[in-house]
Amino acid sequence: MEILGGPLYSVAGAGESHGPAITTIINGCPPGLKIDRRQVQDYLDRRRPGGNKHGTPRNEKDKVVFLSGIYDAGDHEALLSGPELSVAVDGDRFQTESYGVGYSTGEPIAAIVLSTSKKSRDYTQLTGEQGEVRPGHTDLVKFHQSQEFVDVRGGGRSSYRSTISDVIGGSIARRFLYEHFGTVILSSITSVGPRNSSLKLSTHIDHILAAGDSSRIDAETLKQIEQSLQGNEIHTIDQAFASEAAKLIMRTRSDGDSLGAEVEVVAVNVPPLVGEPLYQSLKVRLMGALGGLNAVQSCEIGAGKAVVARRGSENNDPIRHGGYQANSHGGLLGGITTGMPLVARVGFKPTSTIHKPQQSIRKNYEEIDFQLEKGRHDPCVGIRAGVTLESRLAIELMNAVLMHQSQRFDADAFKLF
Repeated sequence: MEILGGPLYSVAGAGESHGPAITTIINGCPPGLKIDRRQVQDYLDRRRPGGNKHGTPRNEKDKVVFLSGIYDAGDHEALLSGPELSVAVDGDRFQTESYGVGYSTGEPIAAIVLSTSKKSRDYTQLTGEQGEVRPGHTDLVKFHQSQEFVDVRGGGRSSYRSTISDVIGGSIARRFLYEHFGTVILSSITSVGPRNSSLKLSTHIDHILAAGDSSRIDAETLKQIEQSLQGNEIHTIDQAFASEAAKLIMRTRSDGDSLGAEVEVVAVNVPPLVGEPLYQSLKVRLMGALGGLNAVQSCEIGAGKAVVARRGSENNDPIRHGGYQANSHGGLLGGITTGMPLVARVGFKPTSTIHKPQQSIRKNYEEIDFQLEKGRHDPCVGIRAGVTLESRLAIELMNAVLMHQSQRFDADAFKLF
């Protein structure tokens, strides 16, 4: 069973890349949270294929439809303002409304996103025991693990399309965190192939905090940072780097090859004291959630591997009565949040599916010279991954908040009359 987050707030998804739809079930959202379909859609628009000219040419609109877990007794018109659902069965057509704006009821929230831009014939080359294996992809291991019943179209369940569920669940989690704590989660691409950004998001955040008198950043400043990130050709805070990286991606696509990337994700205005100290520490959970995303090969927290070359006197963050004066620890000590920004950097390998000739085999182990015949793929999967990393961080942080709250017993919450 695959569940993201949990045990208190969790996201489960189902659906393959070229299947009819991606289905999402969200469990554990407390009642009373206002959910607006349009806000969730904004995050899906950042993730969707075709949303960035430097990503895959597959163009999906990825419109989310909410089916359960939301209600508003006072405004049925807003509640039922979501897209109309229609299905034809045995010559009969059935239609119904879906949810647009309402409040969580505490029951499971269900959502669906249809897949409408599919070219399944492009994957005939990979089908059956004579099917060819793409080096670096899951083709061989999934074929034999599934006893040959795997769906190869678009990568099946292993496709990045599966992360639609991450973004839907993360969108609700980040709304909860913002409403209660003012938490905002951002990401910035820091490298593409050999090109590196000269400006890091975490450094920019550190400078803002150093200029203020608390570990919090106001909503207007955070909004300006978000607008700066979204205004560049790729999602990064460094405008000059964005232009240079975009050109590199275009050249690499023309060469039939692919590139890796590094993405930095930062959560600001984080509630302190959440997380566990050891086996379920928030560090363990975050490194698993972020490091387990498709194509990820590395995950660092705070200063990451740079701490190896430091002495303790250099790496320990000074503390005064107002809080921590630096953030080498990346917002986590002993797996517990300190209130400083949560900082992680995630490294993505180059996209496995490329057009250059490679040595490979068929699924029956016959050696071949592999040459991709057809397909639509990201030349650099990392450039669309930021919103998914943000979402996974939000899910884990919300679950940690609810776990922390479960230790604060209040008998008044158990009264009926």
